[in-house]
Amino acid sequence: MQAIIFCGIQATGKSTFYKERFFNSHIRLSLDLLRTRYREARLLQLCLDTQARFVVDNTNPTAAERARYIEPAKAAGYRVVGYYFQSVPREAVARNRQRPAAEQVPDVGIFGAVGRLQLPAWAEGFDELYYVRIGEGGFVVEPWQTERPAPPAES
Repeated sequence: MQAIIFCGIQATGKSTFYKERFFNSHIRLSLDLLRTRYREARLLQLCLDTQARFVVDNTNPTAAERARYIEPAKAAGYRVVGYYFQSVPREAVARNRQRPAAEQVPDVGIFGAVGRLQLPAWAEGFDELYYVRIGEGGFVVEPWQTERPAPPAES
C-alpha cells in the first residue's frame, strides 16, 4: 500500500506529473476536483478502508497540512512517499498564465503558498522523499538531498 503526498506551490507540474506517472495506478485526491475537505476526507477514508493506492495532489505547503494524510496512512500501514515540486515563483506565475483562464490561480494565491511553504522532512513520517523539477525534457526526479536521520540508539 502506497500513499503519495505532493508538496509545492501552484503551477509547478503536480497534476501533470500525476497524469504521467500515477494515473493508471493511484486514486487522485485533489481539492481542485473534490471542492470540499469533507469530500476529500471521505475519499481518503475509502482509500484507507480498501487499501487503495492514492496520490494527494494538493499544494500541501505545511507539515500540518501534510499530517492530515500522513498520520492516517501510516496508521493504516501505508508506505508514505513525498514529492516536493521545486519552482521559482516567477516561473510558476508564468506557467499559471498559460493555463485556460478558468484554471488560473490568482498571483496572490501563488505568493501566499510561497510564504507558507515548509520543506518536507523525514520526521513527518515519510518513507521515501523526492525532489522534482521541470527540466528541458520533462520532469527530473532526484532523491531528497538530506539524509534520513539515524534511528535512536538503544540504551
